[in-house]
Amino acid sequence: MNTIRLVDSHAHLEQVEDAEHALERARDVGVIAIIAVAMNLDSNRRILELARRHPGFVYPAVGIHPWAIEPSELDEAFEFITAHVQECVAVGEIGLDYWIKKDKALQRTVFQRLLTLAVEHRKPVLTHSRGSYEDVHRFVKESGAEQAVFHWYSGPVELAEQIVASGYFISATPAVAYSEKHRDVISMVPLDHLLLETDCPVKYQGVISEPASVSKSLEEVARLKGQSIETIARATTQNALTLFGLDRQNQAS
Repeated sequence: MNTIRLVDSHAHLEQVEDAEHALERARDVGVIAIIAVAMNLDSNRRILELARRHPGFVYPAVGIHPWAIEPSELDEAFEFITAHVQECVAVGEIGLDYWIKKDKALQRTVFQRLLTLAVEHRKPVLTHSRGSYEDVHRFVKESGAEQAVFHWYSGPVELAEQIVASGYFISATPAVAYSEKHRDVISMVPLDHLLLETDCPVKYQGVISEPASVSKSLEEVARLKGQSIETIARATTQNALTLFGLDRQNQAS
């Protein structure tokens, strides 16, 4: 019997092929909860439907990913997110990406508006910060957000130290097996500020990930830190349960 309990803190579950069987495989490796993050209006709807079909296992986060900003649907997307944010455990995936050809000013406007919504509803934020690490950290702090996750962070270690000092979390993906920048960051993040994730269905070294792949994140973090998988699993799972209020939700259900 698998005694390891894991949380995939960042999954694009609506993009996973045959999600129902993928969820079964996740349970088989000890996953007890999945935070399903959204990209745009359509995925917000689909994520909420998945969560309703799997209560107590799939937990939704609503948001607008910087890659998926479409000016023509922003008003409807904000209206939908505002209407459903209370059903969710977080706001995400939101943030900035300076490597893509999307208007930076518009990205910042969308990000700051979603940060304000998250703070108003006391929800953690799940941030995307590729090429924009300093700005994302600054905007999150300036928003007054008390809880944030810097997902798959591979930026400067010095800034990662500031992120941790701000009380925020950093999450490890299976890329910790080979990405030197990601490894450098995860090696210094203390266990009380660390989460595990997959960002599925991203490919890692040619292999398509799914929520069960969080066990790979666990193994690689344990190897990198020279600690047992039980120690890493216990700490990261408790971090996730507390951050997303899952213990409270399970007690209330």
